[in-house]
Amino acid sequence: MNADAASHAEHPPHLAHHFDNPTQQYESGKLGMWLFLATELLMFGGLFCAYAIYRGNYPEMFQYASQFLDTKLGAINTIVLICSSLTMAWAVRAAQLGQKSLLMVMLSLTLACAGGFMGIKYVEYSHKIHHGLMWGTHYRSQEGHGEHDQTEPGDAAHGGAAPHAEGAAGDPAPTATAPGTEAAAPAAGDAAAPVERTILKSAAEAPGGLVGPEAKAESHASSLAAPPNPHIFFGIYFAMTGLHGIHVLAGMIVITGLLINAARNRYGPDYFTPVDLVGLYWHIVDLIWIFLFPLLYLI
Repeated sequence: MNADAASHAEHPPHLAHHFDNPTQQYESGKLGMWLFLATELLMFGGLFCAYAIYRGNYPEMFQYASQFLDTKLGAINTIVLICSSLTMAWAVRAAQLGQKSLLMVMLSLTLACAGGFMGIKYVEYSHKIHHGLMWGTHYRSQEGHGEHDQTEPGDAAHGGAAPHAEGAAGDPAPTATAPGTEAAAPAAGDAAAPVERTILKSAAEAPGGLVGPEAKAESHASSLAAPPNPHIFFGIYFAMTGLHGIHVLAGMIVITGLLINAARNRYGPDYFTPVDLVGLYWHIVDLIWIFLFPLLYLI
């Protein structure tokens, strides 16, 4: 009993009993975190594959639908997350050096950056939901998407009515409408009936010529029609950014726990494993967004 008591007294409070020493515990925890992050990359990898397949099948639709994303907000969110990676790495270093005040400041800044990211994402989601830019049957064709709408110089003279775009076969070009509904054609003389439009060039004018030579003789109005199936893009957008947002929220919860424990003096040079592991997780979350931003907003 005396030997057991002495052994227990020498056992550091932060060392789990199934580890021989703190170094073994630290290395085991780091290996476990890397394995967990590998499964996270596999999960997001499936979404990236779906993105690649659908973009290959609907290139013009992806170009059209991506114009309804706010590039400035996406860029701000990217900067915010990059700054949060810096503060998180600084927090890990502060924990290693036993600098409690700096650790708490850096964790608080990381938490603030994460909250700012989610706030901006809330603004983006609210805009998409308000205008019906959603997935599947929830998608609703909207007239007047702000800066993405264009009006030809001659339209104003005719009361603002937009001309009908015709495709290669002479039929009206399809517009993005909710599944199961058909867009009603504006009545003659009805100047108030808007038509959804895009700033994209027609397929015939795209690099490589996506349609036959006969379509190149069509009027410029063919470039004003919205490609079909934009709900596919927004489905992928909400799936990828929504899953990423869930990971940001999970990170905020864990960082809050780190902040509480840091205030209780539980981290220092002898024990900083939780801060280091959460830092790894947070860097992966940031890295995934760095891929999402150009794929969804820029390309």
